Amino acid sequence: MASYDSTWRSGLRSATAERLNPFLTAVYGWMAAGLAITAVTAWFVAASPAIVGAIASNQIVFWGLLIAQLGLVYTLSARVDRLAASTAALLFILYSMTTGVTMAFVLLAFTGESVATTFLVTAGTFGALATYGTVTKRRLGGLGQFLFMGLIGIVIASIVGLFWQNSAFQFVLSCMGVILFSGLTVYDAQRLQNMAIEMPGDKAASYAIVGALALYLDFTNLFLFLLRFTGNRRE
Repeated sequence: MASYDSTWRSGLRSATAERLNPFLTAVYGWMAAGLAITAVTAWFVAASPAIVGAIASNQIVFWGLLIAQLGLVYTLSARVDRLAASTAALLFILYSMTTGVTMAFVLLAFTGESVATTFLVTAGTFGALATYGTVTKRRLGGLGQFLFMGLIGIVIASIVGLFWQNSAFQFVLSCMGVILFSGLTVYDAQRLQNMAIEMPGDKAASYAIVGALALYLDFTNLFLFLLRFTGNRRE
């Protein structure tokens, strides 16, 4: 009986690994592709005074980009079961590009050296947090509701920060942002394992893109909040 139980558990772990490893490879591959698309788009837009001027001088265009980003995130997250892999991929690419357009203004606001340094710090921090979330045996599901409430708080505080330029408030907001998205990185990295096991087999490609989107959002937001600490603004 003990031998049968050991064999069964070993087979279950092997089956899980066969499904999990390709899924995680696809997730991180799509995430890296999304970041690359965002970086190239941001550089292209920042290098074009005409495009920057057109966006900066037209608030409808700027807010339209932000609304489009929210719409793309919602569509990918809420309709993943109904989306074909090709459609999910196209939406993710579009989201990465629109984010690159808004990121261009970050490149223009901060020095290139500080942006590069912060990116490397973010990459190292994100890598360590994602690794911990993947390998830890501690169940982090209970953090989900707490982190979601924190995310709502950060969104509201960020909106307030647009109209209230108080240095102490901005500092506290940045600290909260770094802590929140560090926690979300660990949580989402572990959540990917459950996603790989529970997802429909024919939707693996679509779910991988949604998983990549979650990590992409964690990375970019962590980068932006860290940049408030380490970035040097252009004079």
